[in-house]
Amino acid sequence: MSHPISLGLDFGTESVRAILVDTQGKQWAIAETSFASGQITDTLPGCGKRLPAQYALQCPGDWIESAATATRAAIEEAGIGPDRIVGIGVDFTSCTMLPTTIDGTPLCDLDTFKATPLAWPKLWKHHGAMDQTEHMNEIARQRGESFLLRYGGTIGLEWFFPKMLETIQNAPEVAEAAEVWLEAGDWFVWQLVGGAADTLTRSTCQAGYKAMWSAADGYPSTDYFTAVDPRLAESVANRLPGVMRSPGEVAGTLSSEMATRFGLAAGTPVSTAIIDAHSAVPGVGAADAGTLVMVMGTSSCHMLNAVTMADVPGVAGVVEGGILPGMFGYETGQTAVGDAFAWLGRLLGLESFDSISEAAMQLPPGADGVMCMDWMNGCRTPLMDGSVRGAFTGLGLEHGPEHLYLALMEASAFGLRWIVEMLRDGGVPIHRFVATGGLPHHNRAFVEVYADVLGAEIEIHPTTQGPAMGAAVLGMFAAGSKASGFESIASAASVMASAPQDRQTIVRPRAERKETYDLLYPKYRQLAHAIAKSQI
Repeated sequence: MSHPISLGLDFGTESVRAILVDTQGKQWAIAETSFASGQITDTLPGCGKRLPAQYALQCPGDWIESAATATRAAIEEAGIGPDRIVGIGVDFTSCTMLPTTIDGTPLCDLDTFKATPLAWPKLWKHHGAMDQTEHMNEIARQRGESFLLRYGGTIGLEWFFPKMLETIQNAPEVAEAAEVWLEAGDWFVWQLVGGAADTLTRSTCQAGYKAMWSAADGYPSTDYFTAVDPRLAESVANRLPGVMRSPGEVAGTLSSEMATRFGLAAGTPVSTAIIDAHSAVPGVGAADAGTLVMVMGTSSCHMLNAVTMADVPGVAGVVEGGILPGMFGYETGQTAVGDAFAWLGRLLGLESFDSISEAAMQLPPGADGVMCMDWMNGCRTPLMDGSVRGAFTGLGLEHGPEHLYLALMEASAFGLRWIVEMLRDGGVPIHRFVATGGLPHHNRAFVEVYADVLGAEIEIHPTTQGPAMGAAVLGMFAAGSKASGFESIASAASVMASAPQDRQTIVRPRAERKETYDLLYPKYRQLAHAIAKSQI
């Protein structure tokens, strides 16, 4: 029997993955293509213009070209015809956003703005809007804006409107030319399906977590935006066209032009986009409340569904139906995980950590007195502060690279424990931990440290591509029940993505190390307080 197949497109920081999965969960193929320009952090492509510190941009043409290349490669590997693919799902980094003309042309593609950095898409990790974020938070708190309750009391540095305000204030000529502002995931889906700007699909997931939107209230009020900057209020009122849809809902069907470019069939249903980390929840079959799904890559995002909403300070966002229908989706995260390891590797001149990993794991908990604060790219949860910076303390001449490595792993684990305690103290239950992404499979020692510090079992889902699998699940659901046989996202996720018991990997805490970490954890919290206070 030929089971229907779905295409999942998973956009990461450096590349895009195309995965083909059928209704029984069989993975037919996966292909990955790197973005030609990668992360644009030093100079603009084509002109060599130097970028300010904290800038992180991308090239929109890379997204289309790389996705088309990866899709064609996956179809060739699978040996199938395009008619076998019944739906397309898309997950994307967020908040990655850009300004365009009314027909969707990115402003950075216009000769007028090719050398203007703020005309380019701002990658999720772009931290150029610190002043704007501080100002927006100050005004929101002065006015007692109720939307803050859904975001732990703080607007995040990496979110949509601070980045928009940064352009309005620092590159007004770009803001004036921008006829449409939107998330990159929404832009990509718009390019796949075509249509006028007023009919483009905006993801309730991306808007709910990164643009303070809710189904009940919409965006924050015009009065609030006017108090921040009247130009921002005008842009929100006139330059955010489109229709709100939830992930899994059909955003449209693949245009003939894009079908030819991707090697797919025109008219294939395309799902509304979802944030990459959120996509991992259906991607690991975690359709129940109380499961913390940890997507561990360059950064880490932690996704949790619950049956009730609670106001928890420091949470990056709580959105009703934001991850799966019928539940409240909580998001927290850590900004530097894989990025922090990569930084340490460069600092130590290591090609990989294989050479020191064994030595690091032979050390006692606490790395012989070395402690780390892993805020190399700021702190997302619980401080929501992109300006704080990291540190190593307790260093002596007797310490080596393995001490730094273990201390960095412990810092990440302590940060996660802080997040878990914060959620539980706020009345949000957590009874299961699932790890996905590249890191858990490539760095078992890291997951072992996590389990020891948490004092809890951690399941490593067998797929290394949780977000991509989730995108495929949503693409299958968007195809409709007649094509897929699935009546809900939860049913599709449970069949297509749940790990069979014989393929589950469980990492259990080691009692003697847990006891030591219980004693070290308060010292980590004291260090965090001291460092944060010193940098105010």
